[in-house]
Formats: sequence, structure tokens, C-alpha cells
Amino acid sequence: MADLTDAEIDTALERGRVAHLVEPRATAARYDRKSARIIVELNNGCTFAFPPHLAQGLETATHDELATVEILGAGYGLHWEALDADFRVSGLLAGVFGTKAYMARRAGQATSPAKAAAARANGAKGGRPKKQA
Repeated sequence: MADLTDAEIDTALERGRVAHLVEPRATAARYDRKSARIIVELNNGCTFAFPPHLAQGLETATHDELATVEILGAGYGLHWEALDADFRVSGLLAGVFGTKAYMARRAGQATSPAKAAAARANGAKGGRPKKQA
């Protein structure tokens, strides 16, 4: 790896200062058993909640395991030690609940009236057409 120059280091430090000022960070996090949601309080006064079954590594966790959520660093991440699961707060806010491969699998599981109708129509025609060589 090439040595970093002073200018590159200064640029990275400035990006970090700006991110610290503008990126939402967690100030508190907990698992709410009643709603079955992870609740994250943000430094900008907002609250974000998500169902753990959407998140890679949390989908089969018990209530007790989910309750052990910790905030990482300056509030940029959430961590579950027993589950070996970590998430960036900015990623969660953007709807990123796992790796690219995990998210692609989750997208394929999505259902909608249009998807159900298309599946029924394809089934009536004998299923998905064979791929041509």
C-alpha cells in the first residue's frame, strides 16, 4: 500500500469532521418486544425503527439476544456481540440490511399483487419459458 501524503490525511480528516456534523448518529438503541422492532434514537431528534427479521444476522435471533444491542463508537454503528452482527446507522437509514447478496435474495422474496398475477399467468402458460441456447 502506498504511503499517504499529508494532503490525503488532511482531506480524510476533514471528511470525518464533516460527516460528524451532518450524518445521523445513534444516541440510544433498544429492542422493543411489544412492537418487535429495533428502536434507534438519533442525534438529530428523529427515531428510526425496523423489524429485525429484515436484517442479516438478526432474522432468527431471540428477544433476549436482540435486547443486547450496543452503540458503536460515536454512534455510527449498532452491534450485537452474541450474534456477531454489526450495522452502520447510515446504511440502516438507507434500507441496507445486509450484504449485496443478502439484499438481492430478500428482493427476490418480495411479493406484490402484480408479482402474484404474473406468476399465475406464467403458470397458466406452462411456467417460465426455457432459456434459448
